[in-house]
Amino acid sequence: MAIESHVLICGGSACSSSGSNNITAAFKKELEAAGLAGKVEVLQTGCLGFCEQGPIVKIMPQGTFYVHVKTEDVKEIVAEHLVKGRVVGRLCYDPSQAENPHAEANIPFYKKQFRIVLRNCGVINPEKIEDYIARDGYKALEKVLFEMTPEQVVEEMKKSGLRGRGGAGFPTGVKWESAAKQPKGQKYMICNADEGDPGAYMDRATLEGDPHSVLEAMVIGGYAVGADKGYIYIRAEYPLAIERLQVAIGQAHEMGLLGENILGSGFNFDIELRFGAGAFVCGEGTALQHSIEGKRGMPRPKPPNSVVAGLWARPTVINNVETLATIPVIINKGADWFNKIGTPDTPGTKVFALTGKVNNSGLIEVPMGTTLREIIFDIGGGIRGGHKFKAAQTGGPSGGMIPEQFLDLPIDFGSLAKIDSIMGSGGLIVMDETDCVVDIAKFYLDFTVEESCGKCAPCRIGGRKLLNYLTKISEGNGTMEDLEAMERIAKAMCKASLCGLGQSAANPVLSMLKYFKDEVVEHVVDKKCRAGKCTKMLKYKIDPAKCKGCTMCARQCPASAISGSVKNPHVIDTAKCVKCGACMNTCKFGAISRG
Repeated sequence: MAIESHVLICGGSACSSSGSNNITAAFKKELEAAGLAGKVEVLQTGCLGFCEQGPIVKIMPQGTFYVHVKTEDVKEIVAEHLVKGRVVGRLCYDPSQAENPHAEANIPFYKKQFRIVLRNCGVINPEKIEDYIARDGYKALEKVLFEMTPEQVVEEMKKSGLRGRGGAGFPTGVKWESAAKQPKGQKYMICNADEGDPGAYMDRATLEGDPHSVLEAMVIGGYAVGADKGYIYIRAEYPLAIERLQVAIGQAHEMGLLGENILGSGFNFDIELRFGAGAFVCGEGTALQHSIEGKRGMPRPKPPNSVVAGLWARPTVINNVETLATIPVIINKGADWFNKIGTPDTPGTKVFALTGKVNNSGLIEVPMGTTLREIIFDIGGGIRGGHKFKAAQTGGPSGGMIPEQFLDLPIDFGSLAKIDSIMGSGGLIVMDETDCVVDIAKFYLDFTVEESCGKCAPCRIGGRKLLNYLTKISEGNGTMEDLEAMERIAKAMCKASLCGLGQSAANPVLSMLKYFKDEVVEHVVDKKCRAGKCTKMLKYKIDPAKCKGCTMCARQCPASAISGSVKNPHVIDTAKCVKCGACMNTCKFGAISRG
């Protein structure tokens, strides 16, 4: 019996945690009951990207896009859509487009996206190698092994202009060329899947949704540089990605795409997984290699670079997940095709985890050169709750806060460098007027201080000093001299720290002082936090003209700081007040304010 329809159910971590596994089981049960089990195939895919609307179900070939699907909705979808051919409008993202066979293409979230890295996520079953092969999977590997020399592969990568998507943006082809020029002998390929930025999940989603793309690229890289061994260094906190990688590696072995004599070509290459224990510093290449070797994950000085003396002092190429997932497409479609996408400085696309105070959070992939405004307002649907945009943080804790004046800045490595920010691995956190820049900078410094390996003094001492200053300012005890000291320390950290963690840890502070100094000075001089996030600076008071003496605030106060009799105005004892805000949240008459 021929398959007439496919039910694609998002199986990424976000939708899985929201019940997509149960939805999958429910579809199989209802299709069996309706006698459609042989006509309709149910696939649990990788992340579809629109996490804000999950769990998501797509019906193919119509392309009907159902959002916020619950287990109890499955029976109706099967009965109405799959049996009677009637779209369930109430579950569509836009009910007015319920009859549109290309509904997904008309959703603003997807309109400006262009998928290369995420080309198979949400389309295939990541646990079936046949699905990957059906979409040109391992075609690039076959081409490389039988039609290209290693030198030609390296040249194609150089011609493509692909820059590493892990943060530094180093040209991938140049890195491969350097490793290939090293004397013959043991060499290694490493996939850096140690994704540690707060709010970032690009690599995790790619590995969950399309693990074979990374495996194929690693074999291609090994062929190009003369390596026969690869390691994928992945966080142990990514159980679903690990499970799907293990399945993919097993399938690739069974089909002769990994191991000895791949596809009968005489080339050998194998891949092992290595699990990280959650240390942010292990995202740095040399620290990562120490961890694979069984040592403490701490960076070392360079030179020598890893392509000369890396893992076990042998030539080693390290690429991150996103970089590797792009490579098979470049080999298949050519460097000239790839160069037409993006900007001259940075060809191709970039995957971002769009989070924060934005209406449409999710995983997106856009051509390089797309502006922040397009990402936040066109794809992201604008600022949540109608608030005003304040800043965007790229590069996670290592990035800078980008203010409103740069909303029309094209996003690529060169443009971000001009405003003292970085691309980073792809975390993009949006902030609004209710966020405090001092509080944000303190949050990131707290993270990087905690994650510092402590090996070098600029990072170990400088980070702690900056955090202390930020804490002092947030508590209303800062001075103007503190701001000058922070800038000196931050610049020293950038110049003198041993690795990328310390060199970039001060970026949130530097961007705060450069673009939001008036707000910082307000904390120092006026002892005021306009966003109300620095709680120790707040003072709660009750307006006697508005207070009805209902006693609700006094009953809710955990510190017994509010006194007053029934039907008479109450008073807050500021010495006892813990500034939790419970009183203001409770008051129905707007009598309590903070300042």
